[in-house]
Amino acid sequence: MVRKAMRTREDLAKCERIIVKLGSAVVTREKGDGLALGRLASVIEQISELHYKGKQVILVSSGAVAFGRQRLINQLLMGQSVRQTLRDINKHKLVINPRACAGAGQSGLMSLYEAMFAQYGIPCAQVLITKPDFTQVDSRRMLQSTLNDLLNMNIVPILNENDVVTNDSDSKYGRINLNDNDSFAAALSVELDVELLILLSNVDGIFTGPPEDASSRLIETFNPQSMMEVKFGGKSSVGRGGMASKCAAAMWAVENQVSVVIANGMSRGSTITDIVAGKKIGTFFSLETSDGPSPETQAHMARLGGRALAALPAEKRATIINNLSELLVKERDSILNANTLDLEAAKGNLSDHNIARLKLSEDKLRTLASGLKLIAESAHSTTDQVIRRMLIAEDMVLEQKTVPIGVLLVIFESRPDALPQVAALSIASGNGLMLKGGKEAWHTNRVLFGLVQRALEEFCPPTAIQLITSREEVSDLLSMNQFIDLVIPRGSSQLVKSIQEAAGSIPVLGHAEGICHVYVDGQCDTEKARRIVIDAKCDYPAACNAMETLLIHKSHLSGGLFHKLIDDLKQSNVKIHIGPRLAMLLPVAPKPLDTFSIEYGALECNVEVVDSLQDAVQHIHNYGSGHTDVIVTECDKASKEFLSSVDSACVFVNCSSRFSDGYRFGLGAEVGISTSRIHARGPVGIQGLLTTKWTLVGKGQTVHEFTAGEKRKSFVFQELPILKGENANLQLEEMDSDSEYESDSDSDSDSDSDSTAGDA
Repeated sequence: MVRKAMRTREDLAKCERIIVKLGSAVVTREKGDGLALGRLASVIEQISELHYKGKQVILVSSGAVAFGRQRLINQLLMGQSVRQTLRDINKHKLVINPRACAGAGQSGLMSLYEAMFAQYGIPCAQVLITKPDFTQVDSRRMLQSTLNDLLNMNIVPILNENDVVTNDSDSKYGRINLNDNDSFAAALSVELDVELLILLSNVDGIFTGPPEDASSRLIETFNPQSMMEVKFGGKSSVGRGGMASKCAAAMWAVENQVSVVIANGMSRGSTITDIVAGKKIGTFFSLETSDGPSPETQAHMARLGGRALAALPAEKRATIINNLSELLVKERDSILNANTLDLEAAKGNLSDHNIARLKLSEDKLRTLASGLKLIAESAHSTTDQVIRRMLIAEDMVLEQKTVPIGVLLVIFESRPDALPQVAALSIASGNGLMLKGGKEAWHTNRVLFGLVQRALEEFCPPTAIQLITSREEVSDLLSMNQFIDLVIPRGSSQLVKSIQEAAGSIPVLGHAEGICHVYVDGQCDTEKARRIVIDAKCDYPAACNAMETLLIHKSHLSGGLFHKLIDDLKQSNVKIHIGPRLAMLLPVAPKPLDTFSIEYGALECNVEVVDSLQDAVQHIHNYGSGHTDVIVTECDKASKEFLSSVDSACVFVNCSSRFSDGYRFGLGAEVGISTSRIHARGPVGIQGLLTTKWTLVGKGQTVHEFTAGEKRKSFVFQELPILKGENANLQLEEMDSDSEYESDSDSDSDSDSDSTAGDA
């Protein structure tokens, strides 16, 4: 069978034969004298773990020269007087031939490896290699045979170039020069049919420039096109190779169908096992060339494009959104044709409620276009709005203004109508945007994204909004907190939970589940209750704001409303799950449900009886998700208590839970619904995509002037009116001339407390 390099990181778990190459910087201590025993112990532990999982692992190790140098220096210093020792150390005269160091260090290094592997009951064997072992056919065959025999006997081979007899001249093997352990490891990987080569060094992978340069970016997936982006730095301070050497060896190995990852081996974590598990660590080498830019490049372009979008006048942002609204109507045939392709592909692969989410119609497009018009109107009052003004001291005006969050990553399933909604909200709020739709809506999303690009191009770089297509790209982006400022997942609870776990340090706005309740109070209008319950469950069962549990006051069991509600649900083809308390009260009842904490997303719901309003509130707190909860009542006291007691993002009285929606709240649309308690809660429209910044305009003041001296200045902290269109500085000048306040800079009474508060 012909070996093929793995196409994705996830495939690396399938690799059975692996080479781990340890660079000199990984093996040695910081100054190159002696071995980094802690790091080596971690490496041995990980290789042993792979060994016991049935993987065949070869270790290519540097470090003999460093270990030998330490031993020889100690030997020399032992034979000198104190005066000679101090003199030689101070003048750095202890220069020893590297070949002599290698001779002294090889046996000690191997003894160390043997002792470490012995802790795990794993035998190992040393194999010293030289350039002729690869360039001479007979020697190459013997090396190949020996290593295969060792691996088949479950022995870990430990290879090192024999630096005692090596020479500095390059020897060609294929297209690479055999001049360091990186090239030796690459050559071995090809000769031994290795599936994965891991090159560990003291940097995180391949960067676009020197790693210490703040403008350099880690290239997470390196392909032939990536060579155009890279500017290599110098060689390693403790080894003979450098990043250019590693990159050349890696690309040659990949061309010969060996998967390669270059990563940082300086930590004592689980770098090796994580790489084999497919986690995003270091730089993964691939021959696959993408049709478009990498996720890093896309995110960077979204950042730059978002800044350009934020700098546009509100009128132009509104025009972009209005143009998009018109395009949705004008290009409806193209949209619906693409949607038909997605619906055909979804047959037999998606549930009915997910197909309902996927399906578009002319009515949906008209509603969508109307929502975008509302968003366009609100774009005039989003960014750069002053929400607070204060005169903190004479000639110093502080303002708090609304600004975009930055770059949003929005991930949504099934619903292609979310794409133009989210794009419009992003445009209105001046945010860059990364969009990831479900593969089930691939054709529809492509057409809709093209319309977004057309709407943008007149006023702004279309790169402000990006469409990503693969799950791996999402995984890439979730590690890029330098580009992504907020992640908003829209979809199943499984999707939201997986994104929350993977996002790391990037904030996630969303809700994991939509477990919504309708409580029918003892004092309610029968017809209102019947209409609200059926609408909350049946209007759109797949929506996150659909009712999942109906709570009924116990008085209705004998009053007739209970049976009417059950009959209404059954006639609407709703499958009913009975709660345990209700099951005990019915003469004949099916088996009660096991849990209330289920979001059905279909024509299915729970029904339970409660003794009181307080009982209903407690049930909601025990089993709800904090999304939307409703009371149906004619009692004013009960409605007020329900509104104040239920701790959910949306709490309603006498109306359907389906009103919990950005469009129905007058927001035009929503980017999602949040059940978190920080930042935004409930349906999140434009205001939820904004943050604030503080601006302070002074005339040369320093903090020292407010803390020292007999005539030290004092803070005023005077709130100023927010007058639309009025310049803060002009207003300040008017206040100065009219003497509307008196500076107490000569007063000692409050200055100490003022300065303390300011410092605090």
